[in-house]
Amino acid sequence: MIKRPTTALHFGNLSSALAEFGALYDAAPAYPAKSVELLVRSGLHATFAPPECGGERFSDAVAENIALFDCLRFVGRADLSLGRIFEGHVNALKLLGWYGTEIQKKRLRDDLSLGRLFGCWATEPAPGVTLEADPFGWRLTGAKRFATGAGGLDFAIVTARPIEGPRRLAIVPADVAERADNGDWRVRGMRATMSGAYDLEGLRLNDDDLLGAPGDYDREPRFTAGAWRFCAVHLGGTEALLAETRIAMSEAARSDPLQRATFGGAVVAARTAYLWTREAALRAAADDIDAIPFVQMTRGVVERAALDVMEAAARIAGTRSAFDGQRIDKITRDLSLYLRQAGPDHARDQAAIAWLNHDVWGSGDDLW
Repeated sequence: MIKRPTTALHFGNLSSALAEFGALYDAAPAYPAKSVELLVRSGLHATFAPPECGGERFSDAVAENIALFDCLRFVGRADLSLGRIFEGHVNALKLLGWYGTEIQKKRLRDDLSLGRLFGCWATEPAPGVTLEADPFGWRLTGAKRFATGAGGLDFAIVTARPIEGPRRLAIVPADVAERADNGDWRVRGMRATMSGAYDLEGLRLNDDDLLGAPGDYDREPRFTAGAWRFCAVHLGGTEALLAETRIAMSEAARSDPLQRATFGGAVVAARTAYLWTREAALRAAADDIDAIPFVQMTRGVVERAALDVMEAAARIAGTRSAFDGQRIDKITRDLSLYLRQAGPDHARDQAAIAWLNHDVWGSGDDLW
């Protein structure tokens, strides 16, 4: 039986506990097993699985995306490293829901009932990961890098290139210690993600380990519009930083109109990011191609908002914002790395091109 929370928003003491564990795993970097255990005990790891796999049965795609938007925000508020792991798990659940066979979905239900977590790994060093058929089934060659949760997660959905045709998806074990190498994951922030390398060389698969058809991973608008999910985690971290900055404001700072103006600007930035990301989640629910430029533009909006709040936190809290062990310092370090998602300037440029070509707001409400 999979335990599910009565609502995705009822975190209660869970958020505080996750934040405390996040600080411990930041100080002594390791895969956040205790944090993951709390998520599993709460049932959140299964909430957004397909209903036939034990997930919540939402009234429609909009209701599901808004609930997921709030969950990603709140996990990100507690700990951005855990938020990254959770977002990758949700990404894998989405792929299994869209493209999984009955056998794969039954296996997913069993895995979730045992508290297992998934990742989604697409980044790889040259020459990449290849998928070849042989008399015994299928065989992978190559490795993944920036593989979040390498060695800690139970399974990962990985991209692999066949000899011919578009890349495919494969479900692989992610917890084989000899295949994981996190030695080079020595970073200022997002330490507990353990986003190292994972060797797939010689890993053998059968047909039930291949997910979907060739090209499914890159199918639009799901591929590009799905970026709203990591934006929601970024937003959670930004909101947490704003909350910590408010707490850190001294009476002198609260009496200073210049400091109040700085804080007010940070509030506007965070709320702007909230509105854009929530709208992006709504548009992505429609599975419409016009969701792509909206999400692409949202990426830049959220990045800019996070950078503005980070600067405001440093100005308001002063040197206290840089002290080891301070939550402001941890969130700032985590955000500074997590915001570095691939191609933000290109995404914004593509969004601008789309808006120049036609009304992307939709519903005929052309604002120009």
